[in-house]
Amino acid sequence: MDAVEKANTERQKRWVKDQKIGEGTYAVVYRGREASTNRKVAIKKIKVGQFKDGLDMSAIREVKYLRELKHQNVIELLDVFSSKTKLNLVLEFLDSDLEMIIKDRTLVFLPADIKSWMAMTFRGLEFCHRNWILHRDLKPNNLLIASDGQLKIADFGLARDFADPGYKMTCQVITRWYRPPELLFGSRYYSTAVDVWSVGCIFAELMLRTPYLAGESDMDQLKTIFRALGTPTEQDWPGHTKLPDYVPIGQFPKTPLRDLFTAASADTLNLLSQCLVYEPRKRITAKDALNHAYFFALPYPSHPSKLPKCAAQLSAALPLEELDGNTLSSKTNRLKRKLSSPEDAKTRSAVARRLDFTKPTPGS
Repeated sequence: MDAVEKANTERQKRWVKDQKIGEGTYAVVYRGREASTNRKVAIKKIKVGQFKDGLDMSAIREVKYLRELKHQNVIELLDVFSSKTKLNLVLEFLDSDLEMIIKDRTLVFLPADIKSWMAMTFRGLEFCHRNWILHRDLKPNNLLIASDGQLKIADFGLARDFADPGYKMTCQVITRWYRPPELLFGSRYYSTAVDVWSVGCIFAELMLRTPYLAGESDMDQLKTIFRALGTPTEQDWPGHTKLPDYVPIGQFPKTPLRDLFTAASADTLNLLSQCLVYEPRKRITAKDALNHAYFFALPYPSHPSKLPKCAAQLSAALPLEELDGNTLSSKTNRLKRKLSSPEDAKTRSAVARRLDFTKPTPGS
């Protein structure tokens, strides 16, 4: 056994796979632990050797960029090892994602909570962009949530560097509902603005509790965007009619954001609108977003530890030895009782109907 194989075997022994927790086309994710400390980790097992589907490049990118990015709002890559034909990425274990939290209707979001999630997203993204890395697949289920409430950007399989502004890139990136119009029109030259559009869609989704721009096809996605934000003119977005896949979509009037986001403050709507500007060069940057008045007005962002948690996070916060059926059932029942008392139901309903973004929350 040569030195490389020996080192790989030693790394492999360090980690123990316990239970499969997710599976995609190219990878299986396991909950695991460090053998010596029992620290929980996630082990992402990727099949390699399938160049036809671009899998190897995806795996290489994820390893490359996560090795470069060390930030509290970016998932941490702890180790990498191979086993047979599989590449294994050992990542810090995170209990849930923002999509799970958005869909959990037992949870009530205060304006300060949304502000906190947005601040952490922009912090992580600004760090990526400062290091010349585009994520290119930001969406709620790629924003993972730790047990202490910290949000971390994950899944860098579509990420790439953008140091050379004249280099062509594919437009077939970013999940459709979060894909900006320049990519839908086939632009091959783009930069950080594509990620910021995605964050704007996530921002809107946090307020609406449902995806904001949900198209059924690429063409329908453009129609959905234009119905919501108005059909762009040459004045709004110079040169967009010259993009490779441009087709006229129809004329839709611009609807004020206030009509849909009725309870949002002026600062909230201003930041949202700056994330969803048609002209990519005029879209706000992650750095400028962090300095926007929205983050400095009341209510101040919730501390991550005070953010709403879904049931998966609450159970994950228990020590492993406590996770027997009786304990977990008791804990879940107490949680359900707390969330379903008649007086709380009335309060939740009122808050859900009208999130008042202008008043500070108690303790802010």
